[in-house]
Amino acid sequence: MASGAPRRLPKGPQAAILIAGLLLVVSLVIVLWARTRPSFDSYGWLVWGHQTIAGSLNTNAAPSWKPLPYLFTVPYALFGHYEMWLWMVTCVAISLGGGLAAGRIAYRLTVGAPAGVRGPLPRPADRGHYYAAVAAGVFAAAALLGIRDWWHYMLSAQSDTMIVALCLGAIDCHLSGRPRWAFVLGVLASLGRPEVWPFLGLYSIWAWRAIPSMRWLVAAGIVALLAFWFGIPALTSRSPFVSASNAFGSGRRLRNDRVFGTIDRFLDLHETPLEIAALLSVVWAAFRRDLVTLALAAGALAWVVIEIAFSLHGWPGLGRYMFGAAGVMVVLAGVFVGRLLADLPPLIRPHLGSPSIAAASAWVGVALVAVIVASLIPAAVSRARQERRDLHAQRARTKQIDLLAGAVASLGGPGRLNACGEALTRLEYQTTLAWTLRVNVAAIGYKYGQAIRHGNPIVLFTPRPQGGWLVQAVHQRRPSCLGLPH
Repeated sequence: MASGAPRRLPKGPQAAILIAGLLLVVSLVIVLWARTRPSFDSYGWLVWGHQTIAGSLNTNAAPSWKPLPYLFTVPYALFGHYEMWLWMVTCVAISLGGGLAAGRIAYRLTVGAPAGVRGPLPRPADRGHYYAAVAAGVFAAAALLGIRDWWHYMLSAQSDTMIVALCLGAIDCHLSGRPRWAFVLGVLASLGRPEVWPFLGLYSIWAWRAIPSMRWLVAAGIVALLAFWFGIPALTSRSPFVSASNAFGSGRRLRNDRVFGTIDRFLDLHETPLEIAALLSVVWAAFRRDLVTLALAAGALAWVVIEIAFSLHGWPGLGRYMFGAAGVMVVLAGVFVGRLLADLPPLIRPHLGSPSIAAASAWVGVALVAVIVASLIPAAVSRARQERRDLHAQRARTKQIDLLAGAVASLGGPGRLNACGEALTRLEYQTTLAWTLRVNVAAIGYKYGQAIRHGNPIVLFTPRPQGGWLVQAVHQRRPSCLGLPH
């Protein structure tokens, strides 16, 4: 290449590898900076990985069975205590990738590029239209990361934000003419939440009929879905449907008015101005007969309806279970921003009369976008403060968890303590103690009174209000356990 020639940016696989590497580096920095630890559920998923390698997996106890994290925690368990760090970095990296997918979709829909075209995102000849598409993508990416509690769930290594990224990635792959990758990402998302199953089913039917060469992939994906969701629990728990049975009776389920209560939980995920922008984007799409945008809106609506059905069935219907619908909603809002910048000026210019006024028509869209952004700033500031308070609480929890690991090590480690009877702790630390002692969650009790009355050897791990742990050995008979604190 001549010295004066411009450098070409990497494309295709090279670009994907570069972006993935950057996401991993950024995610590692975020995890180290945040100094948080996995949630109750996430520690349980780490236990699944370790116990699978040990050949003694038991999935009867909480958390409810989910195959998606299991795909990662099992191979990560081969790296010992680094399993936790690998899982946390993976969760953050995939979740941040959702912002890229949301931006790409909003950009593509603003440009109006035809679906199914392979290659890099198209760049319109009109510079103004290009800037509008970029603004739409940036808005969608930022709004996705601004979903209520997004950072809490991402930094506590839960899978909900990952599922959003996988769903948006599947949509982006389909629009980019990569149906196989779209299907694979859809299968992965379906391994995380059952709400994705109907969408994967419809896509499977389409792919089976439209792309015969994909039939083997579709069949393999469906078999894998059934095997992971029901086959593994059939071998490691009381029932193949243990995930469904564990979800019943949740203390966070809606007691009354489950229909509107679920809708309120969804609407609470973002601010009203953004939701209005998403709704206006649907109206605009109907006017333009933009079938892709309308299909996305229908999918988001269907997701909420499915969650309402789950709530009526008795499952929790939590807001984070609708992150997928919220992810599509912010894409729609981003598309509306692009429409205001790219399509509104040509619509109003013929009606402005004076040439000088008509020339300034582009600023109408800019002004309206500025109003939308300004209306979101107070809520964004409030959300940031809330996330900061949550981060402080999570860091305090991290200190408590680190002190638990220190207490276990000072008393002889998991081997000695596990030989001294059943371990018990407060329910919120059940999975954390299981991870620390390297046992199944089902081996950790939390009903103190009942265990003490039975008279069997037990070891109580009680968190102190001021920090630290009170470890008490009760009903001990083994000589090696008599030296434990009583």
